[in-house]
Amino acid sequence: MNRHIFAFQQVARRTISSSVRRQVDNKVPQKQKLFQEDNGMPIHLKGGTGDAVLYRTTMALTVLGTGYVVYELVKAAFPQKRD
Repeated sequence: MNRHIFAFQQVARRTISSSVRRQVDNKVPQKQKLFQEDNGMPIHLKGGTGDAVLYRTTMALTVLGTGYVVYELVKAAFPQKRD
């Protein structure tokens, strides 16, 4: 039992310590340039199509949710009479 645990520890230690670091390009200056340029777009839409879809979905859910809340409040304010 102990032999299996020791072997597992060795494998875990070997994979962590011998992993090769990948070179990652620094994309921060490109993103800064994109978000700081003055092109008349709001900052929350400068990220592209995904941001636009997320914004429109959020706005639609907000409007629908507000409408539903108002409907439920009106329904609660004027309860139906039972026969």
